[in-house]
Amino acid sequence: MIEPIARLRRMVLIRTVEAQLMARRDHGFQLYSTGEEAVAVGLCAALSPTDQLLSSGRAIGPALARGLDPAAVIAELLGKASGVNRGKAGRGHLAQPEAGFLGAHTVVAGNLTLAAGAALACQRAGEGAIVAVIFGDGACGAGALHETMNIAALWRLPLLLVCDNNGLSVSTPVARSMAASPLATLAAPFGMASATIDGMDVERVHTAAAGLIAGIRAGGGPAFLECRSERLTPHSSATRDTRAAPDLAAARARCPIARAAARLAGEGALDAAAFAALEQAVSAEVARGFALADAAPYPDPAEALSDVG
Repeated sequence: MIEPIARLRRMVLIRTVEAQLMARRDHGFQLYSTGEEAVAVGLCAALSPTDQLLSSGRAIGPALARGLDPAAVIAELLGKASGVNRGKAGRGHLAQPEAGFLGAHTVVAGNLTLAAGAALACQRAGEGAIVAVIFGDGACGAGALHETMNIAALWRLPLLLVCDNNGLSVSTPVARSMAASPLATLAAPFGMASATIDGMDVERVHTAAAGLIAGIRAGGGPAFLECRSERLTPHSSATRDTRAAPDLAAARARCPIARAAARLAGEGALDAAAFAALEQAVSAEVARGFALADAAPYPDPAEALSDVG
């Protein structure tokens, strides 16, 4: 459990890592979480250390939200041997199960059936752990989601399905690709508890996730949480944004970091000077992480076939 100021700091960390990464010429192909930080951070604040999280290929935010070492994540993104997976996984297959991050998966909807299998393992272990899986709205049209919901409901698996709905499948609006609205209604035929919430509000995400997780731990079976978010960057580092300027401005006006900081300021928990100090400390931490990554070697070519299943 992380407290509100710690949640804000973790959101700032995600955005700062991505901003410093985007500013580099060697950033590689990335899918960024800028604007969607509240979904991952709010969810992870509701998970216990023994739970497992899986993410889509948009994995930088979820990995950092889960508490992975920023310097090791940065090194992994840059393909360095000091990375979480020795520079071999990158963003698309980043994983650290011992830290509760079972892994990222680049195939759309490819993480869903794996999450069901992990949830079955948790159920059989009988230790009360659950599995959460974050996927985008683009996965909702995949058969894998419906197959996963069916088996999870039949077997009452301890599984939380979290749809990070940023409204766009690359550049296709959800309304043009999905008949269901809201997307959480997809869970209804399977008798699953579900909710659709504002994914730009980290406290609302945390509260909703915690409530659904409590039901799952109590034996209520799987649940579906749709978080409506905004992507504040293009789909990837290799694509341009096709949205009109007014639409982008409206999205940026909903910034989850600004919203969380304003709430804390209104509660008297964080003033402008303290927030500025927090941002400066995070920026320095991230800069040190990049410096360490730059100093680290690339993996030895002799290791190319090791750790390959």
